[in-house]
Amino acid sequence: MAKKSKKQQQQSGGTPATVALTAAGVDFTVHAYDHDPSHPSYGEEAAQAMGVSPDRVFKTLVADVDGTLTVAVVPVAGSLDLKALAAAVGGKRAAMADPTLAERTTGYVRGGISPLGQRKKLPTVLDESATAHATVCVSAGRRGLEVELSPTDLVELTGAVLSPIGRV
Repeated sequence: MAKKSKKQQQQSGGTPATVALTAAGVDFTVHAYDHDPSHPSYGEEAAQAMGVSPDRVFKTLVADVDGTLTVAVVPVAGSLDLKALAAAVGGKRAAMADPTLAERTTGYVRGGISPLGQRKKLPTVLDESATAHATVCVSAGRRGLEVELSPTDLVELTGAVLSPIGRV
């Protein structure tokens, strides 16, 4: 059987995130659900739809740390501690990135930004609480689609630093 190119895999329903996971040979599970545009929180909607505890579902946020776009992956039940994120990457100041810039740089739309398969590889920090779980869920690259994988694989594939960047 001929191997599909990334573009062919994406056209057949894959996303850059699932293509990257498949190419890496990592075990993962895709969870699809009907996204409700009126829901106030993408992450909490995903947790409810999948019947998964919100502390196992992580949101991907893009911040500007001293002029460098940086990815933060934190539990959906909490928020990002910008000061802790800056410290985790040796920076001084962090602020949320402009959403349009985040979308353009990652190749994903807001609410569907995945830490995997981004257009441009960015420094990534994963909240250390992820290591308390055998598997965690992150966006698969579009609203209504999540991937479940081990935190170890997530760290390895993104080159993430583990640090306490989430707040409850």
